[in-house]
Amino acid sequence: MTSKTPITPDVITIPRKVNVDILPNIIGLQKDALANALNEIGIPAKQIKMRTAQIWQWLYVKGAQTFDEMTNLSKDFRTLLLKSFSITRPEIITRQISNDGTRKYLLRVTGGHEVEAVFIPEKDRGTLCISSQIGCTLTCTFCHTGTQKLVRNLTPAEIVGQILIARDDLEEWDKSAGEKRNVSNIVLMGMGEPLYNTNNVRDAMLIAMDNEGIALSRRRITLSTSGVVPEIIRTGSEIGCMLAISFHATTDEVRDVLVPINRKHKIAELLDACRNYPKLSNSERITFEYVMLKGVNDSEAEARDLIKLISGIPSKINLIPFNPWPGTIYECSEWDQIEKFADIINRGGYASPIRMPRGRDISAACGQLKSCLLYTSPSPRDATLSRMPSSA
Repeated sequence: MTSKTPITPDVITIPRKVNVDILPNIIGLQKDALANALNEIGIPAKQIKMRTAQIWQWLYVKGAQTFDEMTNLSKDFRTLLLKSFSITRPEIITRQISNDGTRKYLLRVTGGHEVEAVFIPEKDRGTLCISSQIGCTLTCTFCHTGTQKLVRNLTPAEIVGQILIARDDLEEWDKSAGEKRNVSNIVLMGMGEPLYNTNNVRDAMLIAMDNEGIALSRRRITLSTSGVVPEIIRTGSEIGCMLAISFHATTDEVRDVLVPINRKHKIAELLDACRNYPKLSNSERITFEYVMLKGVNDSEAEARDLIKLISGIPSKINLIPFNPWPGTIYECSEWDQIEKFADIINRGGYASPIRMPRGRDISAACGQLKSCLLYTSPSPRDATLSRMPSSA
């Protein structure tokens, strides 16, 4: 099988609108960096720990958007903060609400660029799907984001800012410890490959997990990667979150086309990294994501092959009905075929929930995200794709 799909697309360079007069953003700084910043503006050393804690609580517990809201700080101190720093978050351009309650946010970040985030309400939890890059380099052929060229990585402030914006919209700041949260889970499954932006993703998630701030458990954060093998072990060591693998095929031949990074890191290498993921256990399983594509990867033989591949890895398999987007060459598998596939996986001893599409009517479902300004016509790449081999 051959395909003209590039492993990495051309990266589009858009000049960032940088204003030299913009003050340093206090959002996204780790506590030690925030303390250092306060030291640099002349805060006495004996006050820095207290002032850092106060500001941290205002930003990440109460959701303050201005220094004037920080009413337990003296007026003089607030004035100094205002002259020295900014509180800069992503800006909501549009908010769409699906018939099923899913919310999609189109957000403007520094430089005028745009990303999307999605909030998915469920009976027992609320999941916020956030982005890590503007665009993506990976060109996964079933994914709409893959048709958008990479602009740049998001900063820690822009990543954690997506959480802050959602909490604003859902009005859930300053809740008591036992009160139910709307945003209870975070998934790094939006635009971009998180492990091509590991440092910034790590710094943002450490803020999200800090017990004196947003205070999300590491087990309520799931990072999804297409298979950036060298960064997988590091992710487990430095973030400690749950891991999901955008898998989607049982042979290198098919995965090379669906997930082109497979040409660099083959299935065997990827699964070896999974077996060595820190904290991997029956209570902290890896999730293998598997999009169901009609006649491409959905045969019963492939279900059996999948069981063999992941043998020995504590895991579950999320089956994802393909969500169409303009210009795609793929179709979703028939529902009865998805159920047959799931049944085989279940009989093989692995949980295989079928992810019910959420937000399809507002293009907020898995694989549909893309900055609105670039919703124009099908990608030129799509015309160059060779036909996939038929499913076995």
